[in-house]
Amino acid sequence: MLTKEKPAPIVPDQAKTVSGAEAVILSLLAEGTETIFGYPGGAIMPVYDALYDYTDKLNHVLVRHEQGGIHAGQGYARSSGKVGVVFATSGPGATNLVTGLADAQIDSTPLVCITGQVYAHLLGTDAFQETDILNITTPVTKWNYQVTDASEIPDVMAKAFYIARSGRPGPVLIDITKNAQLQAFEFTGYQPCKHIRSYRPKPIVRPEYIVQAAELINQAKKPFVLWGQGVMLGTAEREFKAFIEKSGIPAAWTIMGAGVLPTDHPQNVGMLGMHGNYGPNVLTNECDVLIAIGMRFDDRVTGRLDKYAKQAKVIHLDIDPTEIGKNVPVTVPVWGDCKETLPQLTKLVEAKVHREWLGQFRQYSDKEIDVVIREELFPTSGELTMGEVVQQLNELTAGNAIVVTDVGQHQMVACRYAKLNHTRSNITSGGLGTMGFALPAAIGAKFGAPDRTVVAVIGDGGFQMTLQELGTIMQSGVDLKILILNNRFLGMVRQWQELFHERRYSFVDIASPDFVKVAGGYGISGRSVSEREELRNALQEMLSHPGSFLLEVMVTKENNVFPMVPQGCSVSEIRLK
Repeated sequence: MLTKEKPAPIVPDQAKTVSGAEAVILSLLAEGTETIFGYPGGAIMPVYDALYDYTDKLNHVLVRHEQGGIHAGQGYARSSGKVGVVFATSGPGATNLVTGLADAQIDSTPLVCITGQVYAHLLGTDAFQETDILNITTPVTKWNYQVTDASEIPDVMAKAFYIARSGRPGPVLIDITKNAQLQAFEFTGYQPCKHIRSYRPKPIVRPEYIVQAAELINQAKKPFVLWGQGVMLGTAEREFKAFIEKSGIPAAWTIMGAGVLPTDHPQNVGMLGMHGNYGPNVLTNECDVLIAIGMRFDDRVTGRLDKYAKQAKVIHLDIDPTEIGKNVPVTVPVWGDCKETLPQLTKLVEAKVHREWLGQFRQYSDKEIDVVIREELFPTSGELTMGEVVQQLNELTAGNAIVVTDVGQHQMVACRYAKLNHTRSNITSGGLGTMGFALPAAIGAKFGAPDRTVVAVIGDGGFQMTLQELGTIMQSGVDLKILILNNRFLGMVRQWQELFHERRYSFVDIASPDFVKVAGGYGISGRSVSEREELRNALQEMLSHPGSFLLEVMVTKENNVFPMVPQGCSVSEIRLK
């Protein structure tokens, strides 16, 4: 059951006969869609034929692989806060979306993916390019649905966008048979969805739990806030900052939450997790009240659960009730959108300054600087390090760029050291850890935030998984800065093999092409540097170049990312070297 409002003005008041394919396009326009990432094929050809008449209203970006299309859709959604839209055909076109769907599902990214499907009468016959995409994608979508009759399309599209963006966001897949795309029907206008029976995107806020949470916080001597992407998804950055500053509580972030609070904010004590900062990890097991806001206690954050914050009373604010108590027992559950719950909590907490407690974080930070950070960011001899590249990038961008990372050592280094002044500035594959994510996601991020500098920081391994999307850059003319940190290894796997497998380097020594020449083949300027004296000039050239630019930086081969919480260990057992 759908509750509806007046159609968007672009749709005529009077009914008109349209095809199912055109209804898809009209629905997208009514939802305010501006950009689509896609790849045509036989089963979705009617939709592309309808799109031909609307290219003045919709920008379609032709990707080079459907996985690139969905990662671009993710990047667009993450930088803009809007729903990413992706087109693909049936069979292999649809199955190529699966990795991106899984990535978007675990990282709560709103997407609407439209796939073509064979004619309805051929379903189940193993027709050419037929796959049961609904059953394939059920575990990795928030909702999916197959349309076999064109008259369903407006309502299904409205429902798709509502589900994708509401509550805890996620990916939706709509599979449309070819006959439904071709079928003509009376289109009476598009009516956005505002309610679905049995679907409650936001739980009811219970004031008594907010009162209990405030009492615990006011009594605490060593309170500690952990925040995640939920703050950003709820557009609650201001509310979060107000809570932090009134309460005086030190706060640390998951990699998905980076940028909600500026890097240099005095109460921002750093990154949580396996390669997070020393103080936030150790002091998690010393705080007396742990306040989790919009995060899900992922295993990379908690380490061993049986040794995680056992001394603390835990307050958990989250829009998804299933996350509360799932991994870590909770003293006070605060269900609801943090945009609503944080102001109520802020009103009840006492204004405090936890000077001595913050001082403990700074002591641990000083030790981390001495043992790890200084040599990583400011080396004076030897080969270039990933950290110093990120540090030089910080100085040149002043912390105002969007940084999109792939997966591996470079990801952890960039997330640790990138200076972020604004929200929606750190885009990475957090939960799924998808190599090949960064290049197409950065393309999407630039379309979503065209006025911001977008830098894709990628390893030499991950870049080779989706480098065909250089063709998308070439054809679309998007202005993207590509920074490859090349250590000639699958670096994170090699690090684990060194530390935990007696340096038995099994198939991690990866050979790569001449990336600058490859980029040149796509009409993209580039440069490769290996000397410290060249680095700053090369980064400046990349940033100031009109149009896309690829910069390869040759970094030391066997550098490890520290600190590190070894797998199976407590966060308080974090290693500095």
